Amino acid sequence: MFHPSQYQLFVLLTAASLITMSGGVVAPVFPDLVEQLNFDPTLAGNLVSIHCLTLALFSPLFGIIADKISPVRVLVPSLILYGLAGCTGALMTNFWSLLGTRALLGVASGGLAAASLGFMSIMYEGEERAQIIGYGTGTLTLTGIIFPLLGGWVGANNWQNAFYLYGLAIPLAGLATVVFPSQLYQPIKNPETGMSNNLGAVLSRPAIWQLLLTLALASVVMYSVVIYAPHYLKDTLGVDAKLNGLVLAARALGAAFISAFGAKRIAKILSRQGATAFGFGLMALTLITIPLLNQFQWILLTAVFFGFGFGLVLPNLYSALANIAPTQMRSSVLAIGTGAGFLGQFISPILLAPIRGGVGLEAVFYASAGIAMLAGFLLFLPKQ
Repeated sequence: MFHPSQYQLFVLLTAASLITMSGGVVAPVFPDLVEQLNFDPTLAGNLVSIHCLTLALFSPLFGIIADKISPVRVLVPSLILYGLAGCTGALMTNFWSLLGTRALLGVASGGLAAASLGFMSIMYEGEERAQIIGYGTGTLTLTGIIFPLLGGWVGANNWQNAFYLYGLAIPLAGLATVVFPSQLYQPIKNPETGMSNNLGAVLSRPAIWQLLLTLALASVVMYSVVIYAPHYLKDTLGVDAKLNGLVLAARALGAAFISAFGAKRIAKILSRQGATAFGFGLMALTLITIPLLNQFQWILLTAVFFGFGFGLVLPNLYSALANIAPTQMRSSVLAIGTGAGFLGQFISPILLAPIRGGVGLEAVFYASAGIAMLAGFLLFLPKQ
């Protein structure tokens, strides 16, 4: 079995990190963009979220393609499209044209998700694969901190500059063509016997849908903190933007650390199912405590523990999906899992906004905790 070198692993992890860059680098400059281009604020919110929808829709398609023609053949064109679509957004002054480039960016991100995560799942097995997927999800989480900071710094004087950061994907595509040997441009042969290579047959298994639903619910819960915690802390504790950023950073750092270094070890002790359920329980517990705490340092601590919980959930769910899928279909199945996760992010505010409007902001955290506990219970339902 081929094992990626350090350079190849660097390309894969960097390509995966660009998925979080899709929305991360423009979020800090979004208010300036809306003001200078005089966009309708009601419609303008779609510019930040549209890539989540197109990523969710197209990542399964790219996963199927990656399984048929090899992940590397999907990776390079996706990087090029990502760079071009992202940079072109800086030149758009019309809402609908800018929305189109953002949608294309999500399409390219779907290709990156299918190629990078699919490649890593194919090239490793067992505990080694669980560890490498942990590195991948940890990188995604950590860059969720870095890219917003970078976008805010680069776009401080001109919002258009933040869009040019997407161009980093172009040289990465060139590096990918150099570091991957020619044999990896061929489809991966399936060494397994007795397993169906029909995607429909694989997706008909209840265990697959159980994991996909659990991934979507995990993203709903995670994004509820990203969206609503800053508003709550500002309204109740008078926390400014810098301290809110510190809370989000603490959450992401906790998740990245556990994903990369703790998820595999805890899964060996508790089992993968037990570790994932424990992660959901930790997320639920920290969400319940948010409305009960009135000191910033305690809020910061709960953010770290929330990150620990999410860092246990995500890599173990992806590892479980990879274990279920036949080798030749792992790109497809993991890409569908990525799509389910981003679909969860997309529907999170749609699902929770009525609760905030009807009951109040505190109720959002209790509802999100309930969703986390529901996701944990799903893990123990009978599988056929």
